[in-house]
Parts: sequence; C-alpha cells; structure tokens
Amino acid sequence: QVQLVESGGGLVQAGGSLRLSCAGSGRSFINYAMGWFRQAPGKEREFVAGIVWSGGITRYLDSVKGRFTISRDNAKNTADLQMNSLKPEDTAVYYCVAGRTLSNWDYWGQGTQVTVSS
Repeated sequence: QVQLVESGGGLVQAGGSLRLSCAGSGRSFINYAMGWFRQAPGKEREFVAGIVWSGGITRYLDSVKGRFTISRDNAKNTADLQMNSLKPEDTAVYYCVAGRTLSNWDYWGQGTQVTVSS
C-alpha cells in the first residue's frame, strides 16, 4: 500500500518557523516529483511547492517564494518543506503529494495542520 505521511505541523507565532516532513512508503518515489499543497478553511486547495526527482527544479507559489524551501532525500524516500517568516495567512492543512510531473499528482497524504497566530 502506497502511503505519504506528513509530520511537523503545529501552532507557531507569526514570524516563526516550522519544518514539515513527508515520508513515503510502499514504493520508491525516486522517479516521482514530490510537493506540497495546502487548503485553508473556506478556500480551495492550492499548490505550494514542488521538486522534481533530481532536485534540480523547484517551483513555488508566489506568496511563499523566499520564505519556504522544499527539499528531498531520495535515499530516505522523504520530502521536507522548511517554512520561515510564517504569516497568519499561511494557516492551512498542508498535504504532501507525489506524481510523475510537477503538474500531475498521483498520491496524496492525509495532511497536517499548520496554524500561525498573529
């Protein structure tokens, strides 16, 4: 059974940092892009960041550029999202994803809550 499991969410004050981690199991994701989406209450789910299998190409939502950094470790089947200078508008459930390209996502995690207080 293929699974993506997120960890690292929580409550943080504005300006603080959190690091989300995603652990994949059930298959190797070495040939897959990995990424993160988020969904805030009452809003549509949106793409936050993605990284190709080699790590050579990354993509970010404009509002998180310069604050968030995505990375991956193919040997460990993991992908992380380092989030700095957090803002209340970053509050959302964050989902780890994996797919064949940065536009096609085949696997989704269950999500982890990130809450940023003002």
